[in-house]
Amino acid sequence: MPPVIHNPPTTDAEVKIHSACISRASDMRCKRSPSAVNLIMQKEGLEKVGVIGLGIIGSRVAESLRKTDRDVYVWNRSPKPVPNFLGSPGEVAQLADIIQIFVSNGEALKEVIESLKDNLEKRHVIIASGTSDPESVVDAYQTVRERGAAFLDAPFTGSRGAAEKGALVYYVGGDSRVLERVRPFLEASSREILYLGRVGEASLIKIATNMISAVTTEVLAEAYGLVVTAGVDPHRFAAALEQNACYSGLIAMKLPQILARDYEPHFSLKHMFKDAQYALSLGKQLGVEEPVLSTTASVMFRSMQKGLGEMDYSVLAGRYQEGLEGGDKAAAV
Repeated sequence: MPPVIHNPPTTDAEVKIHSACISRASDMRCKRSPSAVNLIMQKEGLEKVGVIGLGIIGSRVAESLRKTDRDVYVWNRSPKPVPNFLGSPGEVAQLADIIQIFVSNGEALKEVIESLKDNLEKRHVIIASGTSDPESVVDAYQTVRERGAAFLDAPFTGSRGAAEKGALVYYVGGDSRVLERVRPFLEASSREILYLGRVGEASLIKIATNMISAVTTEVLAEAYGLVVTAGVDPHRFAAALEQNACYSGLIAMKLPQILARDYEPHFSLKHMFKDAQYALSLGKQLGVEEPVLSTTASVMFRSMQKGLGEMDYSVLAGRYQEGLEGGDKAAAV
């Protein structure tokens, strides 16, 4: 289907833009004249915002924003049949004042910033919400600042379900005054916003929390493997865990997936592996030993080699299940 402008065209200029958008769906590029762009920007009563990166989280954040009185302009590397899909990050910057970026790594973040920078002005706030290495986040911040725009380091915690409910948690680094300016924007997709310091520090904290999630899920998988290989009903294991001091919110989310053998991604294995690599690199730079994470990363890598990278990272338990990762030694449950 052709791309759709979220708000019906009303002026002659908007009609022209709408017509330009009805091109081949495979291209999905909207051509806009500078005068038409300016007319849209002058629409009164609506805050114009942008979302770049329409993956599991970015697409749902964009949908949360559409439920408010905001015009939401979006871009993704692979075209999507969604409202107000534009032809480039630069076009998003022409139309939006606040731009939130959800890309998977530091290199992708820097590429997006490079595409944006010629269109950045003092009115812009750029919010980097993917999990990237702190060095790349700081580089992105410096590029944005050189253009006179503002920048926040704002990775999130929360999976697909939280994003659908508008219940993410943002870890924010940067100027607290900029945060207060965009707080209503972030509140549309979150239940909590935590201010954690300077640009780069929020990303480092997010990587540290993902270390815990990765190794916790790996040891949960190993415990599950021990139980099922011994022929014990894993649901009895789950009942015992619920009454144990080690039980946690993460286990409450991941163990049902493991029991159901349902690895539809809430947070993919390939992205958790990427974050583990960031943590190991930081540990090497800072002289911090990380033997447990290193072992977990090796297990994740072997699972990715077996084609499981797009699945939820709880698929680490798959090696103990028949039909997944060659887990033919596991008892059938």
